[in-house]
This record gives sequence, C-alpha cells and structure tokens, in this order.
Amino acid sequence: MRRRAQRAEAPARGFVTFRPVGGSEPGIPGEETLAADRFTTDLPHRLDRLPWSRFHWLVVVALGVTWVLDGLEVTLVGSLAGAIKDSPRLRLTETQVGLTASAYLLGAVCGALFFGWLTDRVGRKKLFTLTVLVYLLATIATGLSWDVWSFALFRFLTGAGIGGEYAAVNSAIQELIPARRRGTTDLAVNGTFWGGAAMGAAASLVLLDPQVIDPELGWRLAFGVGGALSLSVLLLRRYIPESPRWLMTHGRREEADAIVRDIEEWVAREKGPLPPVVGKPITIDPRSHTTLGEVARTMFRTYPERATLGVVLMACQAFCYNAVFFTYALVLTRFYGIESQHIGWYMLPFALGNLMGPLLLGHFFDTVGRRVMITGTYALAGLLMAATGFAFAQGWLSAWEQTLAWTVIFFFASAAASAAYLTVGESFPLEMRAMGIALFYAFGTLVGGVVGPALFGWLIEGGQRVDIMWGYLLGAALMLVAAGTEWKLGFAAEGRSLEEVARPLSQAAE
Repeated sequence: MRRRAQRAEAPARGFVTFRPVGGSEPGIPGEETLAADRFTTDLPHRLDRLPWSRFHWLVVVALGVTWVLDGLEVTLVGSLAGAIKDSPRLRLTETQVGLTASAYLLGAVCGALFFGWLTDRVGRKKLFTLTVLVYLLATIATGLSWDVWSFALFRFLTGAGIGGEYAAVNSAIQELIPARRRGTTDLAVNGTFWGGAAMGAAASLVLLDPQVIDPELGWRLAFGVGGALSLSVLLLRRYIPESPRWLMTHGRREEADAIVRDIEEWVAREKGPLPPVVGKPITIDPRSHTTLGEVARTMFRTYPERATLGVVLMACQAFCYNAVFFTYALVLTRFYGIESQHIGWYMLPFALGNLMGPLLLGHFFDTVGRRVMITGTYALAGLLMAATGFAFAQGWLSAWEQTLAWTVIFFFASAAASAAYLTVGESFPLEMRAMGIALFYAFGTLVGGVVGPALFGWLIEGGQRVDIMWGYLLGAALMLVAAGTEWKLGFAAEGRSLEEVARPLSQAAE
C-alpha cells in the first residue's frame, strides 16, 4: 500500500501545493493504483459541505480557461474568415472556410474520445496538462499555414486539444465543486467561452486593421493570442490537485484523504470552522479502470433515458451554435457589405450577450431547478431564432439589428448549451464521467457541429437569403425538439451529490 501522501504546508495567502511522497504525482498510474481491499469513506460529503473559498476560485480560473480558449479559437476563425479567405497564400472559397471549421470540430470529436478515454484511466490532472499542450502547439502552427490543407490539418489538431480539455476539465470541475453550487459554477465556467469570444473579436479589430498591420500577417499573429494565454494556464494548473473522487474509486484512498485534508485546512484558515459532515459514508470496491463494454451497458441499459437526453441536448445546441457562429462573418460580408476588418465590432456585442446568459441565469439552475430552466432556455432560443430567420429572409434587418437579434437569442441559447454539458456530466457514474462527457460531446459535435458549418457555408455561397432562412429554421426546430425532450426526460440533480445522482460503479451494494 502506498504510504500516506505528505501535505505541503500552505501559506496563509497564495496557492496550496499537493505533493505525494516519492515525487510521483496524483493521477499517474502505477503498481499501487488498485488497492485490493474494500473501504468505507465520507470523502464526497466532506467536499460537498465546504463553503466557497479561494481554492474553488483557483479551480474555476485554472480549469475554466478551457472555454476561454475555445471561444477565442471559434471567434478568431469567424472574425478572420474574410481575411483568411482573401489570403494570397490560402485563397479559400466560402465552402472551404466552412470545411476548415468542420475540420476543427472533427478534431474536437476525435480528441474528446481519445483523451476522454485516457482521463478515466490515468486521472484528470495528467490529461488536463497534456491537452493544453496539444492546443498550444497546434494553434501556433495554424498561424504558419501555407495552403488550405495545412490550415485544415492544424485546425484539426487544435480542435483535438480543445476536445480533450472538455472531458478532463468538466470532470475535474464537477468533482471538486460543492453540490449546492455545481450548476451555477458549471454554467458560468462554460459561459466563459464567450469571454474568449470577446477577446478574439477585440484582437481581430487590431490585427485586421490595415493601418496597424498587414492583414496577411495580422490573421497569422491572431492565433498566437491563444498560444500566449495557454502558457499562463500551464502555470496555474500546477496547483490543482488530482480529483480525490477519482483517486477514491481507484483505491488510492490515502492520497485522496491527504488532498481533501489539505483543501479543508486551507478553507478553514480562510472561512473558520467548517460545517459538520452530513451524509452516510459509502463503501468502495476499488477498480483500475472501466471497460468500454461496461460504459456502453451503463449508458444504454442502466440509464437509457439519460443517454437519449444527452444526445439530443448536445446535438441540437451544437448545430444551432456552430452553424450560426462559424459563418456569421460570411453573412455580414456577403449580405450586409461589412468589410473584414470591421467584423469584430459585430462579434463583440454578440459574444458579450452570450457571456451574460449563463452568468445571470446560472443561479436559477440550482434554485428553480434543472428541468424547468433547461426546457425554458432551449424553447425561447428556438422560437426567437425562427422569427429572426424569417426577418432575415425578408430583408427587414440591418447588420446591427441582425446582431442585436442574435445577441438576445444566444443570451438564452448560451445558458441552454452550458446546461447540456452540465447534464451529461451529472448523468453517469464517476468512473465513466470523462468518457461519458466525451461521447456525448463527440456525437453532438459530429452530428450538429461538423455538418452545420459546411451546410451553412454552402447555403451562403449560393447567395440566396431564403435558402439561409431554411437553415435557420432547421436550427430553431432542433432547439424546440431539445426543449421537449428535456421536459419529458429531465431529472433533478440540483443540490444533490454526484454519488446520489448516479451511483458509482465501484460502490458496494448495501
């Protein structure tokens, strides 16, 4: 049995460092990974009863920046679409711009599946370091692209890094945040995608201004923004421990207990005496890993309704978002005559509206409840999108009015999309959480995201407003289908521990 991990003394102010004996790092498998003995623990209840503290802010900032990076990438390509299309080295058509966006999303699918599988096997910490490194190298390489195929390849690899981040980071956040704040936090963190989107829009205003820099060089330098941001992420993540819940199910109970004690000591210094532990301890039969066959059986035999719900929520929001957002710059340039260097002015309010949705509505997902709020946000977004699509086809909207309409629509759609990630993370047992997130993210993105940009790129290239309206109406119909599915199959997870919502596979029968 591995000796109990030593806890580094935490300074009164600053970060806590978690260091196991022997110099190894929690989350890296070894011969001690699986303990043979059954044990009883109250570790989940100890984490859930903690008051909000600087530790939780550290988790949110260091891990939540994933969505900032994704938003930055998506917006850069959207804002830079005109400049990239007109690049003398690349010279892309509208259809090729849509296809390169699909390459990014296809990479995200593959990355989510591969890295999600690894995350459940080797732990959260090691993977959320590896995936940000993949992203860092690939996004810098994107700025060095020399033709359409190299650009598409580097976008694929960038997406692979981001897709892997979704599985590893969503798992870690949900397992470290107290149950009563899980919905609010998860929505806010997912919503920071739009903080990255705003950064991308602002950066494009400078980097595409011909009076400041040559646009051919500007769009290439823009991809370095994400690379620079990811370097700071690596530094912050050194202070995030492995998930004690993951360690618990893998028999590394002494490491898990050491980490939780460190967290408790840090929080107690900041907040004073901690609340008592409430809840019945659970008994764990440790395991080294969960097979793909068991993952499939659990999803489709034990939780078939949750599996159906996850597929619908993820696929519908992915189509709606990616179809509209990846091609919005093309709509502005083709139908409203907006120059490429001014696209960022229209993307910026659109991004800020999306950011405010989860931040302002997230609290209600923990108080009013998941089912009512998810149904309502999907339905409102769908109805408003249908009306806007018709108004666009009739030519009733100016560029700014079109932007205002999308801002209102995606205020609600952003909260809905964030809740989809929350739902798939809460739906299944801890041992397969990362793989579950990866599977539903991959399927939703593959069905809704990869097809959407390519379809809308083709519709825009045709130059007919009515054709594009039908694409918008399709997205609206899918959002309404998702709303109905949530109302029928949604389940209550607000305020409940993850182990109560979905019993761990390693938990012994009582």
